[in-house]
Amino acid sequence: MRQWLEFNRWYLRRKRPPWDSGISPPELMAYIESHTPGRAMDLGCGTGTNVITLAQRHWQVVGVDFAVKAIVTARRKLRDAGVRAELRVGDVTRLKSVAGPFDLILDIGCFHALDAAGRTRYADSVNRLLLPGGTFLLYAQFKPTPTASTFGLVDADLEVFAPLQQLARQDGKDTVSQRHSAWLTFESRAVDN
Repeated sequence: MRQWLEFNRWYLRRKRPPWDSGISPPELMAYIESHTPGRAMDLGCGTGTNVITLAQRHWQVVGVDFAVKAIVTARRKLRDAGVRAELRVGDVTRLKSVAGPFDLILDIGCFHALDAAGRTRYADSVNRLLLPGGTFLLYAQFKPTPTASTFGLVDADLEVFAPLQQLARQDGKDTVSQRHSAWLTFESRAVDN
């Protein structure tokens, strides 16, 4: 509940939260350029920047965020861009009503803000909703030390995605917070016949 209030407050009191650059990252653009359009879901979609980018490139997109103001803004931005996508106000740790499968599930900065129980529920949904052979593209920030009380991940937190195969990891620094961050690419294992 505290997180919900905190993130909604960011969207209500500021024109644009610091994480909302309005630009789709090169990692997503590279993925789009190398894959055939399909179904995509953006978890923690914010004001819809990446939903719009995907929809403009003929992806069928579902965006989910629990910040009501962010979804209202995303709906306006979709209309202005002349594209269609499904936007939902919802909790990314409780996606029972979302119907998969998805070729791509995208998360830019949502998973790392969840508590341990939320991460487990979130991962269960990702594992359930990702098409065999589908991609989970995750951008996350890491704690400065494993025992730090700040938000962020430690490597062990990624174990909830063990059913997926990790294909790539590109470590760096977040441009806003200057914290250690990484782009991680996972693939759902194909189902054996």
